[in-house]
Amino acid sequence: MLSPSPEYLSGLLVELCKQPAETGWLEFKENNAAPEDIGEYLSALSNSAALLGKAQAYLVWGVRDSDRAVVGTSFRPALAKKGNEALENWLLRLLDPHLHFRFHEFTHAGLPVVILEIPRASHRPTQFQGVDFIRVGSHRQKLKDHPQLAKDLWRVFDTTPFEELVALGHVDDATVLSLLDYPACFELLQQPHPENRAAILARLADHRLIVANPAGQWDITRLGAILFARNLDDFPVLARKAVRVVVYEGKGRLKTLREQVLRKGYAAGFTALIDLIRALLPRSEKIGHALRREVPIYPDEAVRELIPNALIHQDFSVTGAGPMIEIFSDRMEITNPGAPLVSPDRFLDTPPRSRNEGLASFMRLAGICEERGSGVDKVVAAVERHQLPAPLFEKPDGFTRATLFAAKTLREMTRAERSHACYLHACLRHVERDPMTNASLRARFGIEEHNKATASRVIADALKDGLIRALDPNQGKKFAKYLPHWA
Repeated sequence: MLSPSPEYLSGLLVELCKQPAETGWLEFKENNAAPEDIGEYLSALSNSAALLGKAQAYLVWGVRDSDRAVVGTSFRPALAKKGNEALENWLLRLLDPHLHFRFHEFTHAGLPVVILEIPRASHRPTQFQGVDFIRVGSHRQKLKDHPQLAKDLWRVFDTTPFEELVALGHVDDATVLSLLDYPACFELLQQPHPENRAAILARLADHRLIVANPAGQWDITRLGAILFARNLDDFPVLARKAVRVVVYEGKGRLKTLREQVLRKGYAAGFTALIDLIRALLPRSEKIGHALRREVPIYPDEAVRELIPNALIHQDFSVTGAGPMIEIFSDRMEITNPGAPLVSPDRFLDTPPRSRNEGLASFMRLAGICEERGSGVDKVVAAVERHQLPAPLFEKPDGFTRATLFAAKTLREMTRAERSHACYLHACLRHVERDPMTNASLRARFGIEEHNKATASRVIADALKDGLIRALDPNQGKKFAKYLPHWA
């Protein structure tokens, strides 16, 4: 994370001192640095910043509140402790959700000053020691004592998309261009590279990747950072959203063979991510026309659909977790934070509801994902063409997980796996307006026609499990057709 220059901090201090006396997102102190007070101010100022539409809030030491004169401070946050614990660690531990606040120590006119930079609350109020605080005028109070302010704050969370929040504020032209991979943006959009710096910044602003702020500088939006960061570590609020790829030995997580974190933004780093996955996935040998060649054990089109889905549909309000791709000897699991907004057993037929419309729209515009609603259909169709076990979609403990399985014969599949594959086949046929039949299921599993009874047993099991139903309750067995249970 780049540290602001002393010149920038002095300029920021001057601007803050010009603010009105009662500002909900700003507080001045001289030397009062009681840890509990700082924690409560972190909560109150963060929540007030959200309520007032500010990207950041500030707590400043070394300025006299009455006349905004810079008088200096004896507070040294880097040395401060609560008991035996460093102050910053203690504060972070007691904040929920965690805030990526930052203390800045510098001198102004020869006097020591400290600015605590506090991100606005997003998705839910910031708590300190389990209590929500808010600023009422110039006073710090409990949010529960002001129900109307609490309603207004929650309304802000409901109406402010993740993408419009600020990932990094108050940066100059050069810093924007050093932090964002802007050439990748124009390449993905197939647009000519602008001729000069001003034109580049204007184009980035048109796409809402950056926005001009009142101080004459730029705020990099979370949309801009998550898509085109050269390094997500430069944006503390998004650093944990980098994609992790882990390869394990065997079928369990006991031994890790390789782990890599891709720290570029999702759009800028997508090709590198896919190339890495292709290189790490096991491959099988196929012989055709007397030539041997290696082919991936999972359909490429399925991998290319599931990974963007995990990036786009994650819940960014879940802190401390990001998208993860885990590769085992017999399967590949793709997990993202956030429970799905659509039931997993209806992924195939129901258009997805995205939490992050701006992100989804840009990823489609850049050609990284296809039009909404067809992704899971393509995954299931690709798996069926390769006659693999059906993909599994789950929602474990507030996460969403998609699993692709390596090849198995029908005999090697469990009863549940066969029934699940039958169900997804029925779903796919239904959205294609062509009900499942014994013949179509035989083609899906590669069952010879003289083994019709094998397909019939799978259908019978799926009927018994309540996964499918007969199109016509009175239909004969020879020409029977089947639908998913919800159709």
